[in-house]
Amino acid sequence: MILSMATITKKIDTEWFELILSGKKKYELRLADFDIQEGDTIRLEEYNEEKIPTGRFIEKIVTYVRKPDLSEWIEKQPELLEKSFYVISFE
Repeated sequence: MILSMATITKKIDTEWFELILSGKKKYELRLADFDIQEGDTIRLEEYNEEKIPTGRFIEKIVTYVRKPDLSEWIEKQPELLEKSFYVISFE
């Protein structure tokens, strides 16, 4: 059992929010510009097409985090080289 340690809040577009809500999408790919680890809670707050918060949110316990080395295929994206990505799995 993984215990929640911190809550990290991130914005999410309606398209992705609905996929998570339906259970089809069980991961997030995010720019690694924040700290997150297994056991944390990720709170995803829905924003509509006009970038206005809808008031809906989903909270998930993070079960897996990986920060892969993407430097070989993103050389043209300096920000991505500097920060990389997180692949975040949750239940």
